[in-house]
This record gives sequence, C-alpha cells and structure tokens, in this order.
Amino acid sequence: MNDPDQAASGARTQLISGVRSAVLPGRDDPAVTLLPGLLALRLPLLAILLAMTIGFTGGSIAIFIVEYSVNPEAAWPLGLLQAAPLIFAARWPLAAWRVAALGLLLTVFARHGTGFMPWPVPAVLALVIILFFTGVGADRQTSVGVGTVTICGVLTPAVLFGMPGWFGMILAGITVVALAFGDAVGGRHSAVEELRRREEQHREDLARQAVLEERARIARELHDVVAHHMSVIAMQAEAAPYKIPDLPDAAKQTFGVVRDAAREALTETRRVVGLLRSDDEGAERTPQPGLDRLDDLVSAARRAGLSVATVVVGMPRPLNAGVDLSAYRIVQESLSNAARYAPGARVHVEVRYGTEALTVSVSDDGPRSTPEESHGGGHGLVGMRERVTMLGGSLDTGAREEGGWSVVADLPYGDPD
Repeated sequence: MNDPDQAASGARTQLISGVRSAVLPGRDDPAVTLLPGLLALRLPLLAILLAMTIGFTGGSIAIFIVEYSVNPEAAWPLGLLQAAPLIFAARWPLAAWRVAALGLLLTVFARHGTGFMPWPVPAVLALVIILFFTGVGADRQTSVGVGTVTICGVLTPAVLFGMPGWFGMILAGITVVALAFGDAVGGRHSAVEELRRREEQHREDLARQAVLEERARIARELHDVVAHHMSVIAMQAEAAPYKIPDLPDAAKQTFGVVRDAAREALTETRRVVGLLRSDDEGAERTPQPGLDRLDDLVSAARRAGLSVATVVVGMPRPLNAGVDLSAYRIVQESLSNAARYAPGARVHVEVRYGTEALTVSVSDDGPRSTPEESHGGGHGLVGMRERVTMLGGSLDTGAREEGGWSVVADLPYGDPD
C-alpha cells in the first residue's frame, strides 16, 4: 500500500475511534472517558443529536395530530416515547432502544388497522439511528437479541394489525443493516484499541528487557572489577605470614580466614555472573575501561566524522572503579548516539571533578529531534540511567534550546579504591 493510502486509512481509523470514544460507551467498560482532545469533536456530535431529537420528536407529534388525527393527549406521549430517546442513545443505547420500542409497540395497538404504517416516518428514522448506536455500543450477542426483539416484537405485530407484509420485510432488513453497520464500526474501534494496547504493552516489554539486559551488562562489568580486588585480598592474605617475620599464630589464623573468605566470595561471584554470561559468549573479558581511556574514545568518534573537543575541569583524583567505569560508558554511549543521530556534528565533552561528585557532560549541535526517537531516547538512555541510579547520582538529558542534544550526569565519588 502506498503512503497516501496508508495516511487515508490511518485518518479514517482515528476518526472512527475518536467519534466512538467521544460519545459511546465501550463494549467492555460501560463508562465513557472523554479525552480533552476530543471535546471539540464531542460537542458538535451532541449538538447534532439534540437537533435530530427535537426534529424527529416534533415531526412525530405533528404527524400524529395532523395526518393521523390522534388526540394531542395521546400524540405527545407517543411522540416522546418513540423519538426523544435519541438524545441519550449515544450514551445508553440499550435504554434508548427499550423506550423507543415500547413507544412503537404502544402505537401499533393504539392505531391498529389504520393507515399504511402505524408510525410516523421521523419515529422510524429515530429508531434506525438508535439501532446503529446499539450495534456500536453493545456486544454482538446483545445486538442479535435487539434485532430479534425488534422484528418479532414490534414489526410483526404491526404486520398482523394491517401493515403490508412486504413493507414489514423492508423495515426488518433496515433493522438488520443498522445493527450490522453499528457492529462493524464498533468492532473496528475495538480492534484499533486492542492493537494500540498491544503496541503499548510491546513497548513496555522492550523497555523492561532493555533494563534487564543493561543490568546484566553492568553486573558482568562490575564482576571484573570486584574479582580483581578480591584476588588481591586473597593473595595479600596468603603472602602476609611470609612477609611478616614472627607473626603471632592468632594473626596467621586471621589472615587465613580473610584468605578463605576472599576466595569463597570470588568463587560465588564468578558462579553468579557466569549465569549472566551463559547466553552471551561474546561478553567482554578484558579489563574494564575508565576515564584514562577517554582519548581513545574521542579518537574513535573523530574517525566516525564527529568534531569532538574535550575539557577536564578541576583536579583529577582517584575514582571508585564503578564511578570510573560508568563515566566512561556514559561518554561512550553519548558519542555513539551523536555519531548515529547527528553525523558530522560538533561535540563538546566535559569532565568536571567537583567537591562531592564527578560531572560528565556531552553536548552536540546536531539537528533538534524528539527525546523518544533519537539520541538514545530508547535503550541508550536506559543504560545511562541504570548506571547513574546504581551510584546514587542524577542524569539530565534532552534537547538544547540552541539546537542539538545534551547529556549531563552527576556521579557521587563514594569511597576511592
């Protein structure tokens, strides 16, 4: 299907969905939720229904009195029963149908054997519209029941009391068509809503999957850092009795406990993280990088076509391994996003050593775009937020007023290694 056809189909779907959401109850939920954006659509529809109700009711009463010579005391109640329910048919279609059907049936008995049709034409038109709303708002089984009762309980008595049978068949066909058309419109709306709900659920599933994958990646990376330190603890505890002469037995026993605990912790850590690596044979096993490799990142970004400038503010200090690794990954992801969504842009990378936290900011002057569709608005930002949250920091991302994209992460230092 070409693009104009897709646009037209999407517009028709949105129009049907908007109309039904504005004035009709849901098939599964009888309560109607009016969206603020549909107010401009709902008010004209209600105005049209009000005008039709007044016209059909007044027309029915006038025909009863003028053409059918019905006493006004009877014409008014019959006209109101047959056409007035149209005003609330959009909100309560079954109730409107019950009232209108009762009015039509009472008219059959009140005017039996007189005229071609016992009902005024406006009353029949009102019934058709009410049947349409019933088909839209009710489930299919209910619509079948409404159609059966209308044909057998209203049209059939009219035929028995003098209305031509062939005309009764025409009205029966119109009843079926009105209900079927309403059911088709309601079914399409339900299908559109179900598709929208499934798409939303799919997006949520993808977001959850991205979070889990990023947490697994962080766990693998931190394992390499923790494993290194645990190995150093175990080796130092093992070597202490040989490096310190005349070490008391109690101290030797303490170093032995430390050594065994470190080895056990290392074994358990490797076992747990091994589960995370089981489905990722290509997981990194090299030493985890830090800001000491920032120049390598910048060089790679320049080879990708970016113009990158770096600034280091403050006095560099030893960093916790988690902070160092997270800062590196945030810069890496930001440069990757800039190369993907703003090729050729100028990028400014700033690493600021503050008093309490390390601040990493990456900004570019690429074309402005929506946060959810570019610059890591999907899974790229998920990884950054997971790392910042793990360290108790904060992350600020978004489009810049002067154009481009900005990422600013504050990472508390914690205890240095």
